[in-house]
Amino acid sequence: MRVLGIDFGEARMGLAISDPTGFLASGIGTVRVTGFKSAIDEAVKAALEHKAELIVVGLPVNMDGSQGERAERCRDFAKEVEASSGIRTEMYDERRTTILAAGFMNETGTFGKKRKDAIDTLSAQIILQSYLDRNRK
Repeated sequence: MRVLGIDFGEARMGLAISDPTGFLASGIGTVRVTGFKSAIDEAVKAALEHKAELIVVGLPVNMDGSQGERAERCRDFAKEVEASSGIRTEMYDERRTTILAAGFMNETGTFGKKRKDAIDTLSAQIILQSYLDRNRK
């Protein structure tokens, strides 16, 4: 089963897709969007294009486990994507994914515009791979 991973943002949105076995996540790019509706449209388009059977959206949880306005916005996004696509969505705790992605970027010497363009994709890939790993065990 192919799973689409999304690092939701209303300006940029990172996307990743699993292989058909649901074992390995690969980044498929960062999409520039112009707000909530645009992000929904792009997510649905990517899910259909890649024949996803499940969509996993990163849930921004604070380090103390609390959830704020941003988490609620991500939940609303996931509900709208599910309603528009007909594809089930799940939320996945994305704590520390941006930090991990930044660490990878530092290790590979990726800075400047390249970094900005790649960090959302890598975050989506980390979210999705973490989800796949957790559900495989």
